[in-house]
Amino acid sequence: MNVRNILQDKGRKIYAVNEDATIRQAVEMLKSHNIGALLVTDNNGQLSGILSERDIIRRSLNQETGFRDEHVSKSMTSDVVSVAPDIGINEVMEIMTNSRIRHIPVVENGDIVGLVSIGDVVKRKIAEAEGEAAALRDYISG
Repeated sequence: MNVRNILQDKGRKIYAVNEDATIRQAVEMLKSHNIGALLVTDNNGQLSGILSERDIIRRSLNQETGFRDEHVSKSMTSDVVSVAPDIGINEVMEIMTNSRIRHIPVVENGDIVGLVSIGDVVKRKIAEAEGEAAALRDYISG
């Protein structure tokens, strides 16, 4: 089981903003799509960062006023950890745990092909465990 399988089930829809977008615009996008993170791209569409709700909260604690109209590039995480679609689910879980991140972009040949959340990974692991349990029950009863 790998990240490609997760993307096949959930879809490859990604939400991104340009690094010149304001925090206010990013928050509106997070709210309207009910998501916890946005990818941040440069003018060439290349990944330059990720902006999470956590990044925004930290910024608001450091600067209580005026930050909403600043560019997301001031608040985003620019040292982005990404994975290839063929990475295994256990491996991506380990990366997310060790890096203390909840969202990880999926990049293939330099192109952003998706975004996986810890919720996506956990959902897949639960489905996998339920499938194994059902197979064992069938084996025992058959």
